[in-house]
Amino acid sequence: MFKSKPKSKSKLSAPAASSEVVLALTKLNKVFNPNTELENHVLHDISLQVKRGDLVALVGTSGSGKSTLLNIMGLLDVASSGELHIDGQLTQGLPELARTQLRSESIGFVFQFHHLISAFSVLDNVLMPLMLRHGKPSAEQKAYARYLLAEVGLADYMQQPTNRLSGGQQQRVAIARALVTRPALILADEPTGNLDTQTADEVFHLFERFNQEHDCAIVIVTHDPRLSARCPRTIRLTDGRILYDGHSNQHPQE
Repeated sequence: MFKSKPKSKSKLSAPAASSEVVLALTKLNKVFNPNTELENHVLHDISLQVKRGDLVALVGTSGSGKSTLLNIMGLLDVASSGELHIDGQLTQGLPELARTQLRSESIGFVFQFHHLISAFSVLDNVLMPLMLRHGKPSAEQKAYARYLLAEVGLADYMQQPTNRLSGGQQQRVAIARALVTRPALILADEPTGNLDTQTADEVFHLFERFNQEHDCAIVIVTHDPRLSARCPRTIRLTDGRILYDGHSNQHPQE
């Protein structure tokens, strides 16, 4: 009922040819404590676009500005200057309520720490974004959440409390939760950082699969060079500036 036909695309193919831009940054800057002795210019004139179907690794050393950039992309923080469009919507000047609505409708989040609610079942955790927006979920929404949990291999765990799951299983719940609103963009912050190598590979395979099947754009912040190499596109930040933006198989290794 819910399955969409996978697109024919290689893991190491060029970035998607879709013309639909879901994330666009133009000369974006972020300055903390401006005009004070503690002024810190963290991001410098960041310009980039991410389209539907893109699978992008955002890499850089600690302090390069990755987390700040991810927070701005996810509408969890605001830029000091420049423009940010999400799913075609200019975000500068939006009232907080409109920003919250745009974030909940267009963006899904997957974090290193899963932020699941242990008092709720696996299924209710996946439904949480819909419950926050609409109250009681519809039968169709519940069916889609069950479908997603089956797709991530948790069909037999839907009524379990999340604290009985392994770390890899909890991350699978977080991926299903990120997809349940059918967002145009998924932002993942070190999603495999706390997982062993095999489990990390399995989780990343889910990102690859859903990127193709659901045609959503995915940006993954990672320190893992193996993971970034599997993304068709890599963006490297150095000192708050984009040093490289292109094919991962041409990205110079440090």
